[in-house]
Amino acid sequence: QVQLVESGGGLVQPGGSLRLSCAASGSISSIYVMGWYRQAPGKERELVTTITSDGSTNHADSVKGRFTISRDNGKNTVHLQMNSLKPEDTAVYFCNGIFRVMGRVMGPYWGQGTQVTVSS
Repeated sequence: QVQLVESGGGLVQPGGSLRLSCAASGSISSIYVMGWYRQAPGKERELVTTITSDGSTNHADSVKGRFTISRDNGKNTVHLQMNSLKPEDTAVYFCNGIFRVMGRVMGPYWGQGTQVTVSS
């Protein structure tokens, strides 16, 4: 089994920054892909950004130039640096991952979510 634990959410003023982290634990051989999704009240969960094992990234248009995903393969951890935050970024942010576990690609696995609130 694989567990994902997020940290770093909170309340920030518009224009501010937050850094989220997600640590994966379990019988993980390597990261296949990890990323972040978010879900605002009354809306569907949407992709924010992903990063693959070779470092390729993908970002939603709404966060390009403001959010940066990075990874620490040695620690099976990804980080999401969020700058120039806007009220519309307010949501629960979920970590997501697909991993090589005992020779097999398994997932997706989800974290429990962390609240990000952008408000003055």
